[in-house]
This record gives sequence, C-alpha cells and structure tokens, in this order.
Amino acid sequence: MASQKSNFTLRIILPVFIGLAVVAWLFHDDFNAEVWRSLKFDFHTAAAIIAAVIFMAGRDFGLAWRFRTITDRQLSWRRAFRVDLMCAFTSAITPSAVGGSALAVFYLNREGVSVGRATTLTLTTLLLDELFFVVFCPVLFLLLPSDALFGSGQQNLFLDSVQIVFWLVYSGIVAYTILLFCGILLWPHKVEWLLNRIFTWRPLRRWSAGVAETGHNIVATSAWVRSCSRRWWLNVFGATVVSWFSRYLVVNALFWGFVPAASGFLVFGRQFVVWVLLMISPTPGGSGVSEWLFTTYYGDLIGSAGMALILAMMWRLLSYYVYLVAGVLLLPSYFGKLKKGKK
Repeated sequence: MASQKSNFTLRIILPVFIGLAVVAWLFHDDFNAEVWRSLKFDFHTAAAIIAAVIFMAGRDFGLAWRFRTITDRQLSWRRAFRVDLMCAFTSAITPSAVGGSALAVFYLNREGVSVGRATTLTLTTLLLDELFFVVFCPVLFLLLPSDALFGSGQQNLFLDSVQIVFWLVYSGIVAYTILLFCGILLWPHKVEWLLNRIFTWRPLRRWSAGVAETGHNIVATSAWVRSCSRRWWLNVFGATVVSWFSRYLVVNALFWGFVPAASGFLVFGRQFVVWVLLMISPTPGGSGVSEWLFTTYYGDLIGSAGMALILAMMWRLLSYYVYLVAGVLLLPSYFGKLKKGKK
C-alpha cells in the first residue's frame, strides 16, 4: 500500500517537475527584465485573465453537460463536474498519448453507473472528440491559409516539422475515427470480427483478449447509440464543441489582454494545431512539451520570447495546474468510496 501511494505521489510530482524544469530552461534563455517591467496589470489585462478563467470553466461546463446528457441525467451536475475534473486530473498525470478517458469508466462507475454502461459511454465520448477534430480541420483550412496557420519566419525547420507531424497525427485521428464510426454506427459485428481476426496474428496475439473485449464493447455501444434521437446527438456534439472551443478561447483571452495586435482568429486556429500535436506528447499531461511548443509556435505572433514565456506560463496555470490541484482534492472521496465498497 505504501509503495502504491509513493508511486502515485511520483506521478503527480513528475509532470510538475518536468514542466517547471522546461520553464526554467526557457526562462534562462528568454528572460528579459524589460518585458517583465513593461507588464501593466490594469483593467484591460485583469478583464482578459477573468475571461480566460471563464472560458476554462466553459470547457468544464461542456464536458459536464456531455456526461449528464449521455447518462440520461443519471448524474447530477455536481457529479458530472466531478467526473470531468477527475478525467482532467488523470490526463494531467499520464502521457498525452494515453489520456484520461481510459479511467472515465472507473469514475463513472464510482458515481453509480454500471461498468458495462460506463464503457459504452466512454467509447461514445471518444468518438465525439475524434469526430470534432475530423470535422473542424477542413473548416479551419478553408478559412485560414496553411502558411499563416503553421507560421512563417526564420525557424523554417521547426515550422516544417510542425506541419509534417500535424498531418501525420491528423491522418491517424481520421483512421481511428473511421474505425470507431464504422464500428459504432455502421457495421459493429464486422468490425468486431476484423479486430479479432487481425489479433490472431502471432506477434499481436498477446493483446487478443483485450481486443476481444473492445470488440464486444463496440457492439454494445452500437446497439445503444442507434436508439438515440437526433436531439440527443445534437446535444452531445454541441457539448463537445463548447468544451473544445472554450479550451481554445483561453489563449485568445490571454492574447487579447497582452498581445492585442495579434489576429484573434489565427490565434484560435493555431490552438487546434497545438492540441493535435499534444496528442502524441510522451510526457505526463504534455509537461514541458506544451510550454516549449507554445513559446516557439506562437513566437512570430507575439514578437518577444519573454512575453511568449509569460503567456505560456499563464496558459498552463489555467489549463493544467488547476486540474492537478482539483484532482488531488477530489481523490480522497473516490478512494473513500472504493474502500467503502470493498468493506
């Protein structure tokens, strides 16, 4: 028990350490005393920070709304927010490539949703998130030219790399979304058969049991979502859009307060690229990678490395460290429920 607790503590401390270490490294290279002295916290900047906090709350509202809708209001608003915050906390202490959605099944079950139904709901939310990225990307590229979206300037190698990695990750998202879409909405039994067939291949056989369970969950999810009304789909996808747009608008609010000359629409569009890239971050919650990516990728819009670092720190404080604190505060209630259930 003591070793489990120490491992869990390490999971919380490690991302904080990585993030602060990268900030210290960037601070050492990009610190400019003039930039810090030039900062003016007046009504305009205070309003921008308040707006950023409101948008971050909008992200949580959207996801709580979605949890409440997909459970047919079995969850109260309070419990839906609690599940949302715990999923965000899990995302903060696990590599971005893993994400916090895997433990959503556990958190929903702790709130009284059966394990089978919680698995079905989690797969549905996963499809909705992936579908948002697939749908929003072509719209974004219709409204913004590619060279503006991926930046321009002297860091051509970095910007070219960003563009290549973005399209590779986005292609993976499209492929995964097609698989989920076909499995959940079109041909669940065929997708289940195909997955089981693929994982009979000897190099993949070790994962066959987990894949068989996934195939079964896909079929169960399909049977449920096909019975849902059009209004239900509009609500859950609308909640998904609200949560993602609110997350992007946090950076817009910070730019409005500290770099008002930057194009708000371009700042918003680049957030889409940032979050796609962070999906493959190997560090817990994108620690270190997020700070470095923000300061480098937004550098041409900000014009000052020192100011870019300040905005990156504010962004991460609102979008990351808040959820670490919230998760730590909520953890005792979840483990208390678990112990009570075992007793």
